[in-house]
Amino acid sequence: MSRICDRFRGFLPVVIDVETGGFNAATDAILEIAATLMRMDSSGRLEIHSSHSYNVAPFEGANIEQSALDFTGIDPYHPFREAVTENQAFTALFGVIRKEIKEQNCNRAILVGHNAHFDGGFVAAAVERCGIKRNPFHPFSFFDTATLSGLAYGQTVLAKACEQANIEFDNNEAHTAAYDTQKTAELFCNIVNRWRDLGGWVPPEPAATDAPG
Repeated sequence: MSRICDRFRGFLPVVIDVETGGFNAATDAILEIAATLMRMDSSGRLEIHSSHSYNVAPFEGANIEQSALDFTGIDPYHPFREAVTENQAFTALFGVIRKEIKEQNCNRAILVGHNAHFDGGFVAAAVERCGIKRNPFHPFSFFDTATLSGLAYGQTVLAKACEQANIEFDNNEAHTAAYDTQKTAELFCNIVNRWRDLGGWVPPEPAATDAPG
């Protein structure tokens, strides 16, 4: 049986996307966050397992740029958003991730994102604001699909990289955390599996056991 912990040196890759009120992680609101978990099938191919998303209420004193809202189409104060606080969103999300880390025999999670430093910065800022003590993610290492797709397909924009990878992409659905996370996960799986198909990593052989004497 192939194990994801063997493929990524004990790390559990988790795709994260945040939609925000601007570009400054220290001052600007997180408005949406989503995560997609992946597992390996019996042949060692990476596939999507589950996705989780939350609408997030701006933290007290958060900055929100109108240009960011125009870009994402998010109304932070719409009554039907059913937004939760940052603390509630991250506590719930980290609980799911820690459970998956344990089930997959991994040591900790590693954030996968399209321009991952952006998402990682907002996650780290929220963790500090909320005083969360058990952040499951590696503090500074990421898998960046913008870089990986630049290598694999010569494209760094998510929509264009998906097009090159023959992954369906709807620009009308883009710029929501749930959709972008799903597409980033599909792209990451595609690149990892393609690398294997081209002769890259293969699952290790099971350790030999002594026959009973």
